[in-house]
Amino acid sequence: MLAPMAIGKAVLLAAGRGTRLGALTAATPKPLLAMAGRPLIAWIAGGLMAAGIRDITVITGYMAEQMERWCRGFEAANPGLKINAIRQAELNGTAGAMLAAREWLGGVERFIFGWGDILMDPQNYPRFGKAAEAGNYDLLMAVNEMEDPWRGAAVYLDSEMRVTRLVEKPPPGSSTTRWNNAGLFASSSILFRYLERVGRSARGELELPQAIAAMIGAGCAVHAFAVSGFWSDVGTPEDLEAARRQFAQS
Repeated sequence: MLAPMAIGKAVLLAAGRGTRLGALTAATPKPLLAMAGRPLIAWIAGGLMAAGIRDITVITGYMAEQMERWCRGFEAANPGLKINAIRQAELNGTAGAMLAAREWLGGVERFIFGWGDILMDPQNYPRFGKAAEAGNYDLLMAVNEMEDPWRGAAVYLDSEMRVTRLVEKPPPGSSTTRWNNAGLFASSSILFRYLERVGRSARGELELPQAIAAMIGAGCAVHAFAVSGFWSDVGTPEDLEAARRQFAQS
Protein backbone atom coordinates (compact mmCIF):
# COMPACT_ATOMS: atom_id res chain seq x y z
CA MET A 1 0.00 0.00 0.00
CA LEU A 2 1.06 3.55 -0.67
CA ALA A 3 2.03 6.42 1.59
CA PRO A 4 0.00 9.65 1.46
CA MET A 5 0.54 11.77 -1.64
CA ALA A 6 -1.29 14.33 -3.72
CA ILE A 7 -3.32 13.08 -6.68
CA GLY A 8 -3.25 15.20 -9.81
CA LYS A 9 -4.77 13.07 -12.59
CA ALA A 10 -8.23 11.67 -13.22
CA VAL A 11 -9.86 9.57 -15.94
CA LEU A 12 -13.53 9.80 -16.90
CA LEU A 13 -15.03 6.94 -18.89
CA ALA A 14 -17.48 8.40 -21.41
CA ALA A 15 -17.43 6.12 -24.44
CA GLY A 16 -20.91 4.58 -24.25
CA ARG A 17 -24.18 5.82 -25.68
CA GLY A 18 -26.58 5.32 -22.78
CA THR A 19 -29.01 3.10 -24.66
CA ARG A 20 -31.67 3.07 -21.93
CA LEU A 21 -32.21 6.77 -22.61
CA GLY A 22 -33.50 5.92 -26.08
CA ALA A 23 -33.97 8.84 -28.47
CA LEU A 24 -32.39 11.29 -26.01
CA THR A 25 -28.95 9.98 -26.96
CA ALA A 26 -29.63 9.49 -30.68
CA ALA A 27 -27.83 12.74 -31.53
CA THR A 28 -26.09 13.56 -28.24
CA PRO A 29 -23.76 11.40 -26.15
CA LYS A 30 -25.14 10.82 -22.67
CA PRO A 31 -22.41 12.82 -20.84
CA LEU A 32 -23.38 15.92 -22.84
CA LEU A 33 -27.09 15.87 -22.01
CA ALA A 34 -28.15 19.19 -20.49
CA MET A 35 -28.25 19.33 -16.71
CA ALA A 36 -29.32 22.63 -15.16
CA GLY A 37 -27.58 24.72 -17.79
CA ARG A 38 -24.45 22.59 -18.10
CA PRO A 39 -23.61 19.26 -19.72
CA LEU A 40 -23.87 16.37 -17.28
CA ILE A 41 -20.13 15.67 -17.48
CA ALA A 42 -19.33 19.30 -16.61
CA TRP A 43 -20.76 18.74 -13.11
CA ILE A 44 -18.48 15.73 -12.67
CA ALA A 45 -15.38 17.50 -14.00
CA GLY A 46 -16.17 20.48 -11.76
CA GLY A 47 -16.37 18.14 -8.79
CA LEU A 48 -12.97 16.69 -9.62
CA MET A 49 -11.52 20.19 -9.85
CA ALA A 50 -12.93 20.92 -6.39
CA ALA A 51 -11.05 17.83 -5.22
CA GLY A 52 -7.77 19.29 -6.49
CA ILE A 53 -7.55 17.53 -9.85
CA ARG A 54 -5.99 19.65 -12.59
CA ASP A 55 -5.35 17.06 -15.31
CA ILE A 56 -8.30 15.05 -16.70
CA THR A 57 -8.59 12.73 -19.64
CA VAL A 58 -11.94 11.64 -21.06
CA ILE A 59 -12.23 8.28 -22.81
CA THR A 60 -14.59 8.73 -25.74
CA GLY A 61 -16.26 6.45 -28.26
CA TYR A 62 -19.86 7.17 -29.21
CA MET A 63 -20.01 10.53 -31.01
CA ALA A 64 -16.40 11.14 -30.06
CA GLU A 65 -16.19 14.40 -32.01
CA GLN A 66 -18.81 16.03 -29.77
CA MET A 67 -16.97 14.92 -26.67
CA GLU A 68 -13.68 16.22 -28.03
CA ARG A 69 -15.20 19.63 -28.77
CA TRP A 70 -16.58 19.78 -25.25
CA CYS A 71 -13.15 18.94 -23.78
CA ARG A 72 -11.52 21.78 -25.71
CA GLY A 73 -14.17 24.24 -24.65
CA PHE A 74 -14.13 23.19 -21.00
CA GLU A 75 -10.36 23.53 -20.84
CA ALA A 76 -10.49 26.99 -22.41
CA ALA A 77 -13.10 28.08 -19.87
CA ASN A 78 -11.07 26.82 -16.88
CA PRO A 79 -7.54 28.26 -16.78
CA GLY A 80 -5.10 25.95 -15.05
CA LEU A 81 -6.99 22.81 -16.05
CA LYS A 82 -5.74 20.35 -18.65
CA ILE A 83 -8.42 18.15 -20.19
CA ASN A 84 -8.06 15.98 -23.23
CA ALA A 85 -9.85 13.13 -24.97
CA ILE A 86 -8.68 9.66 -25.95
CA ARG A 87 -10.78 7.57 -28.30
CA GLN A 88 -11.42 3.97 -27.30
CA ALA A 89 -10.39 2.18 -30.46
CA GLU A 90 -12.80 -0.71 -29.88
CA LEU A 91 -15.95 -0.17 -27.83
CA ASN A 92 -15.36 -3.36 -25.88
CA GLY A 93 -16.38 -2.33 -22.37
CA THR A 94 -15.25 -0.31 -19.39
CA ALA A 95 -12.11 -2.37 -18.75
CA GLY A 96 -11.03 -1.69 -22.33
CA ALA A 97 -11.80 2.01 -21.84
CA MET A 98 -9.64 2.17 -18.73
CA LEU A 99 -6.78 0.37 -20.47
CA ALA A 100 -6.90 3.07 -23.16
CA ALA A 101 -5.84 5.58 -20.49
CA ARG A 102 -2.78 3.67 -19.27
CA GLU A 103 -0.24 5.37 -21.51
CA TRP A 104 -1.63 8.83 -20.70
CA LEU A 105 -1.33 8.13 -16.98
CA GLY A 106 2.37 7.61 -17.57
CA GLY A 107 3.02 5.30 -14.64
CA VAL A 108 1.70 7.65 -11.93
CA GLU A 109 1.41 5.82 -8.62
CA ARG A 110 -2.15 6.90 -7.91
CA PHE A 111 -5.06 8.41 -9.81
CA ILE A 112 -8.81 8.94 -9.63
CA PHE A 113 -11.20 7.53 -12.20
CA GLY A 114 -14.90 7.15 -12.68
CA TRP A 115 -17.88 7.06 -14.97
CA GLY A 116 -18.50 10.23 -16.95
CA ASP A 117 -22.25 9.93 -16.63
CA ILE A 118 -22.96 9.33 -12.92
CA LEU A 119 -24.07 12.31 -10.86
CA MET A 120 -23.74 12.82 -7.14
CA ASP A 121 -23.96 15.67 -4.66
CA PRO A 122 -20.93 17.90 -5.50
CA GLN A 123 -19.88 18.06 -1.84
CA ASN A 124 -18.73 14.44 -2.11
CA TYR A 125 -15.82 15.14 -4.44
CA PRO A 126 -13.55 17.10 -2.06
CA ARG A 127 -14.31 14.55 0.68
CA PHE A 128 -13.42 11.68 -1.62
CA GLY A 129 -10.26 13.48 -2.76
CA LYS A 130 -9.01 13.80 0.81
CA ALA A 131 -9.67 10.13 1.49
CA ALA A 132 -7.93 9.19 -1.75
CA GLU A 133 -4.78 11.04 -0.70
CA ALA A 134 -4.54 9.05 2.54
CA GLY A 135 -2.98 6.15 0.68
CA ASN A 136 -4.09 3.17 2.79
CA TYR A 137 -5.57 1.18 -0.11
CA ASP A 138 -4.86 -0.47 -3.43
CA LEU A 139 -8.25 0.67 -4.68
CA LEU A 140 -10.75 3.01 -3.04
CA MET A 141 -14.38 2.74 -4.15
CA ALA A 142 -17.11 5.27 -3.49
CA VAL A 143 -20.32 3.59 -2.35
CA ASN A 144 -23.81 4.92 -1.75
CA GLU A 145 -26.60 3.40 0.30
CA MET A 146 -29.88 2.40 -1.36
CA GLU A 147 -32.82 0.12 -0.75
CA ASP A 148 -31.71 -2.49 -3.30
CA PRO A 149 -28.55 -2.12 -5.43
CA TRP A 150 -29.83 -4.35 -8.24
CA ARG A 151 -29.36 -1.75 -10.99
CA GLY A 152 -25.67 -1.25 -10.28
CA ALA A 153 -23.35 -3.42 -8.23
CA ALA A 154 -23.90 -4.71 -4.71
CA VAL A 155 -20.90 -3.99 -2.49
CA TYR A 156 -20.34 -6.11 0.62
CA LEU A 157 -18.24 -4.58 3.40
CA ASP A 158 -16.69 -5.67 6.66
CA SER A 159 -16.75 -3.60 9.85
CA GLU A 160 -13.71 -1.58 8.69
CA MET A 161 -15.22 -0.59 5.30
CA ARG A 162 -13.08 -3.09 3.45
CA VAL A 163 -14.79 -4.54 0.39
CA THR A 164 -15.22 -8.29 0.71
CA ARG A 165 -17.39 -8.95 -2.35
CA LEU A 166 -18.70 -7.15 -5.42
CA VAL A 167 -21.73 -8.48 -7.31
CA GLU A 168 -22.50 -6.74 -10.60
CA LYS A 169 -26.22 -6.29 -11.37
CA PRO A 170 -27.60 -8.81 -8.88
CA PRO A 171 -31.21 -10.00 -9.37
CA PRO A 172 -33.72 -7.64 -7.70
CA GLY A 173 -34.28 -8.53 -4.06
CA SER A 174 -31.30 -10.87 -3.85
CA SER A 175 -28.78 -8.58 -2.14
CA THR A 176 -28.14 -8.64 1.59
CA THR A 177 -26.24 -5.35 1.45
CA ARG A 178 -27.58 -1.83 0.90
CA TRP A 179 -24.29 -0.54 -0.49
CA ASN A 180 -24.03 0.24 -4.19
CA ASN A 181 -20.98 0.95 -6.37
CA ALA A 182 -21.20 4.75 -6.79
CA GLY A 183 -18.91 4.91 -9.85
CA LEU A 184 -15.99 6.93 -8.46
CA PHE A 185 -12.64 5.35 -7.59
CA ALA A 186 -9.04 6.01 -6.67
CA SER A 187 -6.42 3.42 -7.46
CA SER A 188 -2.78 2.55 -7.54
CA SER A 189 -1.27 1.32 -10.80
CA ILE A 190 -1.81 -2.28 -9.65
CA LEU A 191 -5.29 -2.03 -11.19
CA PHE A 192 -3.82 -2.51 -14.67
CA ARG A 193 -2.45 -5.96 -13.80
CA TYR A 194 -6.04 -7.09 -13.24
CA LEU A 195 -7.52 -5.20 -16.18
CA GLU A 196 -5.15 -7.06 -18.50
CA ARG A 197 -6.53 -10.42 -17.33
CA VAL A 198 -10.24 -9.65 -17.71
CA GLY A 199 -12.11 -11.95 -20.09
CA ARG A 200 -15.28 -11.21 -22.00
CA SER A 201 -18.44 -11.15 -19.92
CA ALA A 202 -21.75 -12.73 -20.88
CA ARG A 203 -22.49 -9.43 -22.66
CA GLY A 204 -19.32 -9.85 -24.72
CA GLU A 205 -17.55 -6.94 -23.00
CA LEU A 206 -14.42 -6.42 -20.92
CA GLU A 207 -15.94 -5.11 -17.70
CA LEU A 208 -14.02 -3.11 -15.14
CA PRO A 209 -15.96 -4.51 -12.14
CA GLN A 210 -14.57 -7.94 -13.02
CA ALA A 211 -11.06 -6.60 -12.49
CA ILE A 212 -12.07 -5.11 -9.16
CA ALA A 213 -13.67 -8.40 -8.11
CA ALA A 214 -10.41 -10.16 -9.00
CA MET A 215 -8.46 -7.68 -6.86
CA ILE A 216 -10.76 -8.43 -3.93
CA GLY A 217 -10.32 -12.17 -4.47
CA ALA A 218 -6.54 -11.80 -4.56
CA GLY A 219 -6.50 -10.03 -1.19
CA CYS A 220 -5.78 -6.52 -2.43
CA ALA A 221 -6.76 -3.70 -0.10
CA VAL A 222 -10.03 -2.60 -1.70
CA HIS A 223 -11.71 -0.12 0.61
CA ALA A 224 -15.02 1.72 0.46
CA PHE A 225 -15.81 5.38 1.01
CA ALA A 226 -19.43 6.30 1.70
CA VAL A 227 -20.85 9.23 -0.27
CA SER A 228 -24.01 10.98 0.81
CA GLY A 229 -26.84 13.03 -0.63
CA PHE A 230 -28.16 12.84 -4.16
CA TRP A 231 -26.82 10.10 -6.45
CA SER A 232 -28.01 8.88 -9.85
CA ASP A 233 -26.66 6.85 -12.75
CA VAL A 234 -29.08 8.83 -14.98
CA GLY A 235 -29.98 5.59 -16.70
CA THR A 236 -33.53 6.35 -17.82
CA PRO A 237 -35.50 9.40 -18.99
CA GLU A 238 -37.17 9.48 -15.56
CA ASP A 239 -33.74 9.52 -13.87
CA LEU A 240 -32.68 12.37 -16.13
CA GLU A 241 -35.69 14.51 -15.21
CA ALA A 242 -35.19 13.82 -11.48
CA ALA A 243 -31.53 14.80 -11.75
CA ARG A 244 -32.40 17.98 -13.62
CA ARG A 245 -34.81 19.00 -10.88
CA GLN A 246 -32.17 18.28 -8.23
CA PHE A 247 -29.35 20.17 -9.91
CA ALA A 248 -31.57 23.11 -10.82
CA GLN A 249 -31.65 23.77 -7.07
CA SER A 250 -27.84 23.61 -6.73
